Amino acid sequence: MTYLSITFYLFVVAAVLLYYILPLKCRWAVLLLGSVFFYWQAMGSREGLLVILATVMAAYGAGLLLERQKNRGILAGAVLLMALPWFFVKNGNYVLQILLHKSAVNWIVPVGISFYTLQVISYLADIYRGRITAQKNPAKFILFVTFFPQIVQGPIPRYDRLADQLYAGHRFDERTVVRGFYRILWGFFLKLMIANVAAQFVDYVYESYQVYVGAYVLVAGILYSIQLYADFAACISISKGVANLFGVELGDNFCHPYLAVSVKDFWHRWHISLSEWLKDYIYIPLGGSRKGRVRTYINLVLTFLVSGLWHGAGLRFLVWGMMHAVYQIIGDLTRNIQRRAARLLGLGESAEVTLWIRRVWTFLCVMMAWILFRAESLKKGLQMMYSMFRVRNLWIFTNDSLFQMGLEWKEWVVLGVCVLILFAVSLKQEQGVSFSELIFRQPVYIRWMLYLAAIFGIMTFGVYGQGYDAQAFIYGGF
Repeated sequence: MTYLSITFYLFVVAAVLLYYILPLKCRWAVLLLGSVFFYWQAMGSREGLLVILATVMAAYGAGLLLERQKNRGILAGAVLLMALPWFFVKNGNYVLQILLHKSAVNWIVPVGISFYTLQVISYLADIYRGRITAQKNPAKFILFVTFFPQIVQGPIPRYDRLADQLYAGHRFDERTVVRGFYRILWGFFLKLMIANVAAQFVDYVYESYQVYVGAYVLVAGILYSIQLYADFAACISISKGVANLFGVELGDNFCHPYLAVSVKDFWHRWHISLSEWLKDYIYIPLGGSRKGRVRTYINLVLTFLVSGLWHGAGLRFLVWGMMHAVYQIIGDLTRNIQRRAARLLGLGESAEVTLWIRRVWTFLCVMMAWILFRAESLKKGLQMMYSMFRVRNLWIFTNDSLFQMGLEWKEWVVLGVCVLILFAVSLKQEQGVSFSELIFRQPVYIRWMLYLAAIFGIMTFGVYGQGYDAQAFIYGGF
């Protein structure tokens, strides 16, 4: 049972009906039972469910212990205990095969382990810091960690922002529920009409990267950047939408990242819950920017190395993280040069032309890192990046080459139109426009015409099919 299956939405409808039928004080129990049931179904076996329940109960006990005795050693031991299962599952085979030349192990991989591991670590750290008090009810703590709309891919919640919403029963609110429906529909649009379409070309290039070089890699890099964003944003949109059906508001995870004017700004907009987690629990404890420029840069590098390690095993993820740290360091060191260059060209820092130059440049920098991120290894990724500058084959834009690589011209048209819609919506939202509010204010018949048109368009032009699982969403693999 996954976010793209009919079974999932039948389950959601049943859970929503039961949630609003029961008394307010009992409604959190519906979320708990639903979350445990969803996780069991998503794993397909009881072993994965037992692993997460064991982790949750260990975190529960550690939280109670830390509240009684705020000891740094206890915190360190608890964090290590939480992180070890994640490390073995995500990095164990890399260490065994690549570094130790041993046989791989068939690990039990709990769904969402990378996300709920950070979730429980932040919970324990916040208890140690005195920001929150430990949850005394073990059932309620299990609900906090396993809340099914966000367990697969986040956003990574903080206890003080989510717990009370889960435990307090919500009354039915039409506006909140309708907003949830919008978000689910938008998530399907992003996933099926952009991410899955772009993936066909991207996969084609990456599977034959030695043949498709130069401009092919550039196109694949651009499309993968769009694919990754649409894919991840789709899952988050669906997660937030399903949570809205129960009156719960999850945190934002994206704020139009490809409109960022610097790589630093990009990380304020991309995977916001992870960025905030890294800042609060890695960067600031290391000293942040309080101990001079050199120490700040070292802290930045260490933080992004942790980000790379979290995303996956292998050198390419560490180099990817390092690239983002280097981008920010260079941006900081050349800030005055950038300002002088803008003045010499007669451009103000806030001028529209300046903003778009910075946006395009930032996108290209991020795209180069994504090329490495998507590759099967560091060596292959570097070869692809090198071919972009070595091979000059711009003729592919003037013949039919691009129409013979997984996408026909009609599919390119559909993809182009959908990307333009995403771009236009992002620009308007950046300016403060709320499309959900605009639609909600329309008469009921107008709204239903829009709903049906959107559903018909997704079913007609979207790329979908059987066999989806958690891994169908890219970040489900991290």
